[in-house]
Amino acid sequence: MSYLPDRCEVAHLVIQISRSVFDKSNTDNAVFFKTDGSIVTEIDMYLQSQLKQELERHWPQYGFVGEEMHYDEQNAVIHDSNEGYWVLDPLDGTTNYASGFLVYGVSLALVIDGQSQLAVVYDPIRDECFSAIRSQGAYLNGQRLNCLVDIPLSNCVANIDYKRLTEDLSAQLVRCPPYRSQRNLGSSVLEWCWLATGRFQLYLHGGQKLWDFAAGYLILLESGGQATSLSGQALDCDKLRKRAIVAAINGDLLVQWESWIKSHMEVASGDLYRSD
Repeated sequence: MSYLPDRCEVAHLVIQISRSVFDKSNTDNAVFFKTDGSIVTEIDMYLQSQLKQELERHWPQYGFVGEEMHYDEQNAVIHDSNEGYWVLDPLDGTTNYASGFLVYGVSLALVIDGQSQLAVVYDPIRDECFSAIRSQGAYLNGQRLNCLVDIPLSNCVANIDYKRLTEDLSAQLVRCPPYRSQRNLGSSVLEWCWLATGRFQLYLHGGQKLWDFAAGYLILLESGGQATSLSGQALDCDKLRKRAIVAAINGDLLVQWESWIKSHMEVASGDLYRSD
């Protein structure tokens, strides 16, 4: 593998640009609806533009995939970038941001040979920067992360995104959850990182795109956690299709959690989650 950018240098760039943009922003900027019904604001577009410009200036050898690019552009970069490509979600949790709900983040991953090799996720509200390099560990503001905790499934807190789950599975989770309590942050990139810190122990999301998991998945893995696709497909980063995600802070919990999910859902159609 070719030389990777310095993790701290990339994190510093993401932090400085994010701080500059958010310091000048307000939640009154224009909101637009995309074709899938999700929203985008002016700050999404501006952050993407600023980060793309700086990434290309520092590391011109890599391609760039941003959430707010057109599908054809994204797909072309994935297939044509021989050296690798950046994957950016400039503002994950846009609805939270536009609503004044202070949970959102900026996510950046460097993908080489279909796998994330470097990841940075920045939470501008709590000034928390999560970062990782494959096989070199994960960090929160420079402190090494380790989420390996011995805890029974029944005592766990889970982060569940009900919106994209089947009605049958959602009903089972409400009626007879195997865990103690559940939450939902509304920002996938922070959910991965909060799982990596052990702030909750289980995770279930019915449909994430590449920019939702490319950075957070690596941070979780490097902190000791485990994740997989419910459909049995690997969480590779060389395709744009959605994935249903199941994750936990260690391998034993993941096995128990995945087993419970699959035993409490109807899969007659082969669909494990709702498509958007």
